[in-house]
Amino acid sequence: MKKAFRKQDGQVLITLLIVVPAVILIVASYQSLAVNNFRLARQDQSHTQAQITADAGADYAIEQINQNDSWAGTGGQVTMQNDSLKKTTYQVTVTNNSDTSKTLTITGRTFSPATATNATATVTLNVDLEAVTSGGTGPSSVVSGVGGLILSNNAKISGGDVVVNGTISMSNNSQIGLTTNSVNVQVADQACPQPADSTYPQICSGGAQPITLGTNGKIYGNVKANNQTNGTNMFNPGLTAGSGVTPLTLPVYDRSSFTVGSTHNSSDSGIACRNNGNVTWPANVKITGNITFGNNCTVTLSGNVWITGNLNTGNSGKLVVANSLGSTRPVIMIDGSGGFTFGNNGKIVANSSGTGVEMRTFWSQGSCSPNCTSLTGTDLANSQNVTTINLSNNGIANNSVFIAQWSRVAVSNNGGLGAVSGQSVSLGSNAVINFTSSVPGSDNRVTTWVKRGYMRIY
Repeated sequence: MKKAFRKQDGQVLITLLIVVPAVILIVASYQSLAVNNFRLARQDQSHTQAQITADAGADYAIEQINQNDSWAGTGGQVTMQNDSLKKTTYQVTVTNNSDTSKTLTITGRTFSPATATNATATVTLNVDLEAVTSGGTGPSSVVSGVGGLILSNNAKISGGDVVVNGTISMSNNSQIGLTTNSVNVQVADQACPQPADSTYPQICSGGAQPITLGTNGKIYGNVKANNQTNGTNMFNPGLTAGSGVTPLTLPVYDRSSFTVGSTHNSSDSGIACRNNGNVTWPANVKITGNITFGNNCTVTLSGNVWITGNLNTGNSGKLVVANSLGSTRPVIMIDGSGGFTFGNNGKIVANSSGTGVEMRTFWSQGSCSPNCTSLTGTDLANSQNVTTINLSNNGIANNSVFIAQWSRVAVSNNGGLGAVSGQSVSLGSNAVINFTSSVPGSDNRVTTWVKRGYMRIY
């Protein structure tokens, strides 16, 4: 028995010598695998964070370029996230390939820990941008300055684009655009400070919405308005941007370019038009004083007209554009503070070529009136609320354009015209802008940079 027991000596030790190292190897392998998996997970997380940051940088860059076509990039790394564990940054450079093509190079980086000098993960993207121009009508039917656009009581802008440097106020079933014809609407909110001081006008820094739509007011169009966040009652597609609108310079007429052919007093024969009268004004005529037509008077225009006072067409008065002018639109310059009053079934009749008139008023509160070439501060603020073009009571002027350089255009009571521009524009009581004309020098075509290619660079 003792001999048999000695034969089993050392078997447990041998087993331990084999099993224990194997267990150690298995545990070590599992530990190494766990560490590698953790390291890979952290690396994958860092790459994901760098990718997200690069995408955010691309979105930011496109927004900046659509606000400023000459934006050249971030100029360095921009921090997106920074805490004690990690930091993420993006950097954008812009390559201008042509007038309609740009390439963005965006680099997203993750630093872990946040104080690290070298990036833990880096993702680089190339994004190709193309300039797309919208607003096929080009020129606009309504261009309003800092005094803004006011619509009420079923007033409608049925065609043409709308550019407003100030604000828009709409109420009582007024409407811009149609369900079948969307337009472009741009509002700069250049209406501050209030009350006006010597720094007026400036784009407001926020606060009140620049577009207010009261009872059943509606806009059908592509609406871009600085500081606008409320898109209620805007359709097709409605509010698309709340920033990025640059104020438009109102169309300017060079008064010095007017060539005076002859000068007459407003009471002279061949100029004055009494009840049921019919006269023809010569081309490039300068008329001194105020003119009021008699009832049912018809004046035929042979060319440009300069009136140093005011013009009132009276009841059923007509201004007729001579056929001999063809497509050349005659300009009527009016300097008086009363401007142009046109109503009670008055008409401006286009010629056989469809050419109407270009009516311009130049009065302002400034000491330079009527020869001002620029106006700011309280002089501009006080001028914009004075009406110098007034169309009312079925006054019709299709194919014609009305421009109040420093003051207000008011259209009401079924008045209709082709296009209008003023420091402020007021449309009420069934007034209609039907876009049978366009405001000279205006162009509301909108260029938007859109993404056309996206590629990760390895």
